[in-house]
Amino acid sequence: MTRFKRNSNAARYDSYQELTDKIVAALETGVKPWRKPWDPEKAGGPSAPMNATTGRRYRGINTFVLGISPLAFATQDPRWCSYKQAAERGWQVRRGETSTKIFFYKQLEVKDDASPGGDDPTVKRFPVMRTFSVFHASQIDGIPEFTPAGAPKTLPERVEDAEVILRNSGVAIRIGGDKAFYSPSTDHVQLPPDNAFASPEARAATALHELAHASGASHRLARDLTGRFGSALYSLEELRAELASVFIGNEIGIPSDIPNHASYIKSWIDALKDDKRAIFRAAADAQKIADYLLAFHPALAAASDDIPDENDEANETTSPIAKAA
Repeated sequence: MTRFKRNSNAARYDSYQELTDKIVAALETGVKPWRKPWDPEKAGGPSAPMNATTGRRYRGINTFVLGISPLAFATQDPRWCSYKQAAERGWQVRRGETSTKIFFYKQLEVKDDASPGGDDPTVKRFPVMRTFSVFHASQIDGIPEFTPAGAPKTLPERVEDAEVILRNSGVAIRIGGDKAFYSPSTDHVQLPPDNAFASPEARAATALHELAHASGASHRLARDLTGRFGSALYSLEELRAELASVFIGNEIGIPSDIPNHASYIKSWIDALKDDKRAIFRAAADAQKIADYLLAFHPALAAASDDIPDENDEANETTSPIAKAA
């Protein structure tokens, strides 16, 4: 989180490192910061953070950047927006409130007209990331009271949504044994019998986690699944599936807290310490996985894109509250 004001050090501020340091610190205490505590009796629908003015969900890295905020936990209100968006609707961010930084990422394409031999211009792609400041609904005066859209689905209905995805994915599901896993060599997901799980939603969450791994097959999203247990490649794939499970669980409305081997946590910490951009890449891959799997559910196929719009956010750092802060 950062104070909503501009300063001369802004250009040198390392947003990658700040978020990575927060996540590493949480993991070192045994807490997976992207996990939201669930109450099965109250979690009646999607819980992903959403923009208060557009109604669209935030995605990728922003899902847990905003989801881990204590403001969201305390109020059960998922809405956020920029100062500019609030002001345009007559709402007022209270003086002195602290903003939360979110991330906008895209590929910038540049044509190289000087390509040799008179060939078509070569297109070069450069990653571009910008940060924007947003405020939670509880920090904004005048914002309407939050009312969830429609009646929440029952838990059995939400579990059935997960089953629809499993069935429509076309991935073979085999039942038996005492372990859950995806086998790349045979392209199947193995699950223990239903009575081995604590609840139907626990089975659904485990199945979706393994289905996230299955999405990496060469004829699907084509990720490298050759890593063996204990390798960096293996632990990275587990991190992708872990985050994808959170994104899917948020959308469907089922818990997705699957126990992880202690070695995974340590390897994640090591990877993040070595590369401050690793969590951003993992979150981007996880969002691709979630989008791919959610598309197997007719009602969830049209996932909205909630990366902040540049035009909406571009002037927020020169807003009145920034000058007064």
